[in-house]
Amino acid sequence: MSTATRTTIQSPARAFESGGFAFGDRRTTAAIILALAFAIIPVRAGAQQPEPTIWMANAAVTSITHFGDRIYVGGQFTSMYPYTGGGAALDLGSQSPVPRFPLVTGDVYATVADGANGWYIGGAFTNVGGVARTNLAHVAANGTVTSWNPGANGTVYAIATSGSSVVAGGGFTFSGGQTRNNLVMLDGITGLATPWNPNANNLVGAVLVDGTTVYAGGNFTNVGGQARVGLAALDAGTGLATSWNPNPNNAVYALARNGATMIIGGVFTTVGGQARNRIAEVDLTTATPTAWNPNANNRVSALAVDGTTIYAGGYFTAIGGEVRGRLAAIDATSGLANAWNPNANSTVHALAMNGSALHVGGLFTIIGGQTRPYFATIDTGTGVASAWVASANGQVYALARSGSTLYAGGSFTTIGGSPRNRLACLDATNGALTDWDPNANNQVNDIVVDGGTIFVGGTFTSVGGQVRNRIAALDADTGLATPWNPNPNSLVNVLLLDGGTLYAGGAFTAIAGQTRNRIAALSTATGAATAWNPNANNQVLDLKMDGSTIYAGGAFSIIGGQTRVGIAALDAATGVPTPWDPEANNLVYEVLLDGNTVYAGGIFTTMGGQTRNRIAAIDATTGAVTPWDPNANGGVYTMALYGHDVIIGGDFTFVGGQTRNRLAVIDDVTGLADFNWDPNASTSVYAIDRLGTRLCVGGNFSYFDGQWAQGLAVIPLPIGVAAAPGSPLATAALEFALAPNPAISRATARFALRASAPVSLSIYDLAGRRVASLLTRSLRDAGPNEVELATSGLSAGVYFAKLETGSQSAIRKFVIVR
Repeated sequence: MSTATRTTIQSPARAFESGGFAFGDRRTTAAIILALAFAIIPVRAGAQQPEPTIWMANAAVTSITHFGDRIYVGGQFTSMYPYTGGGAALDLGSQSPVPRFPLVTGDVYATVADGANGWYIGGAFTNVGGVARTNLAHVAANGTVTSWNPGANGTVYAIATSGSSVVAGGGFTFSGGQTRNNLVMLDGITGLATPWNPNANNLVGAVLVDGTTVYAGGNFTNVGGQARVGLAALDAGTGLATSWNPNPNNAVYALARNGATMIIGGVFTTVGGQARNRIAEVDLTTATPTAWNPNANNRVSALAVDGTTIYAGGYFTAIGGEVRGRLAAIDATSGLANAWNPNANSTVHALAMNGSALHVGGLFTIIGGQTRPYFATIDTGTGVASAWVASANGQVYALARSGSTLYAGGSFTTIGGSPRNRLACLDATNGALTDWDPNANNQVNDIVVDGGTIFVGGTFTSVGGQVRNRIAALDADTGLATPWNPNPNSLVNVLLLDGGTLYAGGAFTAIAGQTRNRIAALSTATGAATAWNPNANNQVLDLKMDGSTIYAGGAFSIIGGQTRVGIAALDAATGVPTPWDPEANNLVYEVLLDGNTVYAGGIFTTMGGQTRNRIAAIDATTGAVTPWDPNANGGVYTMALYGHDVIIGGDFTFVGGQTRNRLAVIDDVTGLADFNWDPNASTSVYAIDRLGTRLCVGGNFSYFDGQWAQGLAVIPLPIGVAAAPGSPLATAALEFALAPNPAISRATARFALRASAPVSLSIYDLAGRRVASLLTRSLRDAGPNEVELATSGLSAGVYFAKLETGSQSAIRKFVIVR
């Protein structure tokens, strides 16, 4: 049987049990639970943040399944994109981020190629690829962060290479181990500051190296030992200002060499005493402005030269005698704007040429007649934005091209997504998007894998390049639809694979040319419906199989000709319900099997006549509801097994006695939520799939534990620790017990340590609240230890004693009677 996850268009998604370990029947009565005085409940490591390598979705993910090294996801999304941080190298061929490029924590404002397919970057960041780097870093061609670590104690806005050195400008006073005000030359290998020290008295926002001269622009008034307003030429050997002095009356933020002249952009209104509004051309020999005068009505922030055309970007709305929204192409001779007019709806910060295309970054969301948030590629002939939609989720400030790679930097956390309509496949090893693209035209609710075939169900009417109504078989390599075509007349919520039979549940009343109400069995070879026909009177939302029994959950009240509300067990041969009948009072979205226990999740509030809010455990033989009662305050849509625990996702914010936002691990004996594991999803979780000790999570959330993760995330699962021989805790604590148990007035906690260690010992009630602290990191000697516990201040009931030694923990349950 293949693993998969479920959803329905009318309801939240549910997840198929995804390969958890089955430990048989651990259900027991409440009386027996209270008697288990020495039971150890694993305690987990703290809440984990999502892995940054997994690509995300721009809308809800409602189904997940993995097969080998692939993760298949379905839902409502129309594009997938990576978590890049503030900088990414984009492959111009695949039009996707280079997978190996390290994540930048912070903003990137400047970048330059290192000449060996790597990049120097500058900005306002603190970490690159997990390595501490303050505002300056070097990434090698293989994606590793090199040892080059000059650091800067302020933001870096400009960067350029000068032979074997790197010149950086910004708003710092210290870099490369030396005092350097706003401008520094660094050794390209060691990262140490060279003796070169122009000592700019204010911010440097642009640098350009031309042979033995370093040109600097900014809002300084003194640099290289001379008075220079906004623009200077500095000797690359001495750091002293040359005699070249165009003398703009305000800051310069963009520089571009154009033969024997320099094009400058900024906020100035005069150059060399002549009126030049925000853009000018200056002779490199005489420093005087030429007659070229495009006259921008607002700041020019970016420049690019392409033969006889000067491209300018910035804040302006008029330039070169024409109305031009923040981006214009200007004739290099006349200074007039040509007819090219992409008309960005907001600021342009960065430009980079690429043959007949111009890469543009900024604050805009519409440019070249298309929606292109913050980044676009514009045809230099037509001014139309290309089909490459490498949109970002924040401003793009820096662009630089080297061969077939474009580096983009900014205040974004993602850039370079790819269109994927409702179906996608990710590489499970690195989280990157593969090229598998079936392109469904509407929501995908479930996915199951059968070797080289991917079966999908949902609300679509086209997928894999063919008309396929709500169910299809797709080639696992090409994504193309096979001839298999049962053609149901309404949505499919769930699929269940068993050898050559595919069971389907949903809202349909006909499938494969046969009357089949909401549930059917199909041949995986021909698509024909078998004679199996339970005939549900309302939607089927989930299906699970255990031997000769198929468990169904949904909105039905009659199935197989018998009254079964929300949940039923069906004979896999006849479709007739077994006598098993827990009877939920509302929808069951998910059914999960674990030995002799059937877990149910949904929006019900009673099960088997007992109060059970949205989650319950049912005896698989008798249909009786067990005492297990996590009591969720919102819907439970998806579940999976994890050792002795049940992972659940949904819309709840409190479950198992703890505040848990939409995702929790519940102990399968006590019904309590894991004390420490709390990923904290920002909104609904619809699908989960276990990848060993990692959990792939889908939903319409945007954050996990405060870290951005939209629609799809992979987070580490808690690692259980018990005080048993061979366990990690056993290296510190040999035993841990409470006696007497049950206790009336006093009890003794006894534990033994292999070595002296700081120990904490606390008491918690059933709601997970700490009610007493007996030890707080108290250093205890090796060997036996005892701590007395006075119970007079505690009410009668069940409690948990939590022993912690370093990073390891264990819990003992004990009972107080009066």
